[in-house]
Amino acid sequence: MSRPPAFARGPVFTAVFAAGVALSLSSGGYGYERDELYFALLRPSWGYLDQPPLIPLLAHGISAVVDQPWALRIPATVATMVTIVVLALVTRELGGQRFAQGLCAWGVAFAALPLALGHALLTATLDAPVWPAILLFVVRAQRRAQPRWWLAAGLVVGLSLYNKLLVADLLIAVAIGLVLVGPRRLLLDRRVLGGLAIGLIVGAPNLVYQALNGWPQFTVGRALEQHNGADVRVQMWPLLALMLGPPLVPIWAAGLVAFWRDRTLRFVAAAFPVMLLIVFLMGSQPYYELGLLCVLFAAGCPPTARWLHQARWRRDVVVAFVTVNGVVGAVFALPMIPASVVGQTPVPSVNQIVADSIGWPTYVGQIARIYRQVPLENRAHTIVYASNYGEAGAIARYGRAAGLPAVYSGQNGLWHQARPPRDATTIVFVGGAYYDSQHLFAGCGIRAYLDNRVHVDNEEQGEPVAICRGPTRGWAVAWPRLKHVD
Repeated sequence: MSRPPAFARGPVFTAVFAAGVALSLSSGGYGYERDELYFALLRPSWGYLDQPPLIPLLAHGISAVVDQPWALRIPATVATMVTIVVLALVTRELGGQRFAQGLCAWGVAFAALPLALGHALLTATLDAPVWPAILLFVVRAQRRAQPRWWLAAGLVVGLSLYNKLLVADLLIAVAIGLVLVGPRRLLLDRRVLGGLAIGLIVGAPNLVYQALNGWPQFTVGRALEQHNGADVRVQMWPLLALMLGPPLVPIWAAGLVAFWRDRTLRFVAAAFPVMLLIVFLMGSQPYYELGLLCVLFAAGCPPTARWLHQARWRRDVVVAFVTVNGVVGAVFALPMIPASVVGQTPVPSVNQIVADSIGWPTYVGQIARIYRQVPLENRAHTIVYASNYGEAGAIARYGRAAGLPAVYSGQNGLWHQARPPRDATTIVFVGGAYYDSQHLFAGCGIRAYLDNRVHVDNEEQGEPVAICRGPTRGWAVAWPRLKHVD
């Protein structure tokens, strides 16, 4: 079998550098994303109700040294840069020459969703290079007839379990793809099984944690499906065109065809509709197929490059489309529009990360003003209760400087982390859970409604802030009823 082309260091690393600079310069924009605040608030543990330990450990450790958004986002920037390189290597492995590798690198570097994920420390961000790396090793194992690369793929699977268990969906999709179109012998190949064994051994502590705690990830998955399922099953289809940008759709479609035409890799093409079916049935989040979609894009760059070289005008048009796609992607993905006016644009409604990064200090300031309405003699027995982990994380981050007491929340891992003291008799209750929970307390009154003052319609905008008197039947009864998973 012929050797793959030379790695195009120039165009690939230039794209990597450009993305790294763009992400670094914008990393302090707007503020913390709600999940980042949550991760920093979680105490280090071997696992949590809603996720494995890696991201909270990183967030907690970085925040202990430098408690600023730009510092927290360094791993996200690095993960995005690694993703670009891995995808360019997929293009190279499939015969892509210098131009094809550059097309892949620049196309992905400024595609909307990969760039948006690179702006925040999320589980999806560190997961971004994982699926492409696994499939890179699978492609190498098949194209080079070197089955040992299946072992490398298994190692990546095991390590990824410390960040997210979603990689299991990729394995299921690939396995079903093999069953459907072959080569089925791989299902019993000792190197393939060896890679799976390595993944299970390396990731075993996370699986043990899940087993010992009743598989809480399934609980969270079901809760997400109940909360998001109807929307996800509608949104996932247009999102296929929007995740990388409409101009790149023909390229990843060409990648799907390219995989199908390669008998040794046809199962990757078959895995894509299987993955879409999995996302549809799960109903958790509409972007879970992003990693596989990026690999299809990488696979589509070699045939696209060959087609472009048949006529100069084709190349000029595609380069122009990719450039425009990158500019639009950057505007929607990064905090390029001032926070004072971004609410007047469609950006927050399209990019949830933007919406969830705006207003936290303002909200906490408003909560602090309500807290100061509590009589001085009652403040020693006053707590703040947050309806969700974003509010709790923001209060923990900014509340001390504003004079707020300890914050508690019943959402996900925070319910297990801390519970209010028995002598807490006054509660500053923040957020929408108030409406379903006020009956637990002796008396409540709404004192204000949160307003970020920049007209960004996020989860907190317009939510109540109330003052309640202690739970009528004590915290032993109220606290279990405040627990929610979503």
